[in-house]
Amino acid sequence: MSEKVSRTFATAFSLMQKSILALPCSAKRIIAFTFDVWSALLTVWLAIEFIAEIWHGPTGNHWFLYLIAPGIMLPVFFASGIYRAVYRYSGFALFVTVVRAAVFYGVMFFAVVLLLDFPGVPHLVGILQPMMFLLMTGGSRALVRFWFAEPARQKNREVASNRLLIYGAGKAGTEIARALHQSNRFVLAGYLDDDRELHGRTINGLPVFNPADAESLISNRSIKTVLVAMPSARRARRNEIVRSFRHYPIDIKTLPGIEEIANGRIAISDIKEVDIEDLLGRDPVPVDQALVERTIAGRVVMVTGAGGSIGSELCRQILAARPSTLLLVDNSEYNLYNIHGDLENRLVRTGSCTTVVPLLCDVADPLRFHEICRVFMPSVVYHAAAYKHVPMVEYNPLEGIRNNVLGTLNVVEATLKYGVSSVVLISTDKAVRPTNIMGASKRLCEMILQAYAGENLNSTCFSMVRFGNVLGSSGSVVPLFRNQIKNGGPVTITHEDITRYFMTIPEAARLVIQAGAMSLGGDVFLLEMGNPVKIIDLARRMIELSGLSVRDENNPDGDIEISVTGLRPGEKLYEELLIGDNPEATANPRIFRATEHFIPLDILRSDLKILVKAVQCNNVMLAKQVLNKVVREYRTTDDTVDFLFMEEHRPITTIEINEDKTTVKPEVVLRLKLERSANRVDRCQDERFINDELPTVEHV
Repeated sequence: MSEKVSRTFATAFSLMQKSILALPCSAKRIIAFTFDVWSALLTVWLAIEFIAEIWHGPTGNHWFLYLIAPGIMLPVFFASGIYRAVYRYSGFALFVTVVRAAVFYGVMFFAVVLLLDFPGVPHLVGILQPMMFLLMTGGSRALVRFWFAEPARQKNREVASNRLLIYGAGKAGTEIARALHQSNRFVLAGYLDDDRELHGRTINGLPVFNPADAESLISNRSIKTVLVAMPSARRARRNEIVRSFRHYPIDIKTLPGIEEIANGRIAISDIKEVDIEDLLGRDPVPVDQALVERTIAGRVVMVTGAGGSIGSELCRQILAARPSTLLLVDNSEYNLYNIHGDLENRLVRTGSCTTVVPLLCDVADPLRFHEICRVFMPSVVYHAAAYKHVPMVEYNPLEGIRNNVLGTLNVVEATLKYGVSSVVLISTDKAVRPTNIMGASKRLCEMILQAYAGENLNSTCFSMVRFGNVLGSSGSVVPLFRNQIKNGGPVTITHEDITRYFMTIPEAARLVIQAGAMSLGGDVFLLEMGNPVKIIDLARRMIELSGLSVRDENNPDGDIEISVTGLRPGEKLYEELLIGDNPEATANPRIFRATEHFIPLDILRSDLKILVKAVQCNNVMLAKQVLNKVVREYRTTDDTVDFLFMEEHRPITTIEINEDKTTVKPEVVLRLKLERSANRVDRCQDERFINDELPTVEHV
């Protein structure tokens, strides 16, 4: 019976809510206005009754109070905008408005009572009535908000299954809790905090727990998510907290670091998945900003490969150093469009006077690149344009050599011709004792800059910065693993023992700019990368941080399997940063200077001429022979996985040549293929062609 009565009451309650909500706005304002007038009259009567302590109706001069109270209240409340608010969605801002209006009303009401000094009217009424009136007006708004919002919120909480604990009961934690209270994404179960004095206490009705009790809380309260809300903590401390939850079946989320949070309230949109960068990254070392600004401020700066992972971050940080003009050079229209739009938005936000110029250009095109340098006359060039994906370059070696080596050669010649003061090459750890075309091509790029710098006949300062893998860059393992986990696996690695050095994109870009500013010419800078990371450990960590488990022999019921696919062409188990020994320290503890061998320019030129011809006539084997000779640490075989080369030499057993599907013999097909390529082969083997001068813009 009681359940039936409760259900009937709930139904009537819901119908009443819907009826009120269906009223027009003007009717709702009249209801609020009428209630406030009634409240003013009622509180006058109550104030007199409490003071007189006698139950009686209004008499004598008391009537003046019943006229004065609404007479003052109405203009004050209308002027404050209270009747324009939507109460069921209003929060603290409306409460402040009501308090401000009620206080102003109270001051005026007390002043009138005091100045007119009605006989038989106690002055205390001028204090007591405004206080009671504030309770009624403020309380009524709070009641309306609770009445309409809380049932819906409670229903959503019952439906929601994602129960959450916030690690950190400080300002960030409490603000994000307040924001989450208005959403339907999570059900807050409380806080975890290291401060022992907070344990057992409550903040806005939420209990604060000891982190040592996390395991029992996760189990007993069905916690699905832990949000680390400690943006001001050192990265090492945040990493330690995240690692402590790795083995629990929960999803871990974080707020950005304090340097990433803009001024203002923290919003739900600030919540993000735990990035692997947060775990592998280090606390940033500050750069010498004065030195960087002396290199960049007020100058024309060019970034090649501006739309790539490193290039785009270089552009963002260079923009902060206030160059006069920033030239964005890239051969990808889409990437160039993205970085240009991003920088234009930053210019609007910061009010910077820098001119940003997007330039579609292939750095291996000498005509276009020389024209850009001639017209814009850059002072500083950061050369980040390169093909970097090892297997992809191995499958297309000549295009990799053309883009990386010939592109760098064009950049060097153009910057020398047009008086560029500084050129910084972005290199890679794969240039050290390379086992693939990409690494060998990047080492040759370094040697080109070293050779030109060794001439000491020019005013251009050439330097190169060598570092390892960049987390989150295009083609890196982190976005690949993240997508594989999202799709249910398996997560693929090429070898159980493979290791790599890692660095975050912002840190790499900062150190590149710093290193370039410190260069004296011909320097090979190495960035301190920390300890190498096993890729299989990285995969396990990302799976666990997603609230999932690894499926293997020890845990056959796990969620995500890790699959070993085998090393790809040209791939190494371990990467290095240094060819020689004993790198020199610099003023920045994360940057070292290496002294490494190179070939003098007059000798290197003859090898480059042959390499240019090999690329022009599509002679893969000749190009690999040149790389073997010049990059003495690189060793290759006659085997190649170049798709074009393999297709040209693929045996063909049958071929359809007409409608009746007549076939010819395999040896005839091979002869036809050889005839088709005869002119190219003869030209590439022509000694006079190989001994031609190295092509320049003038020759073209």
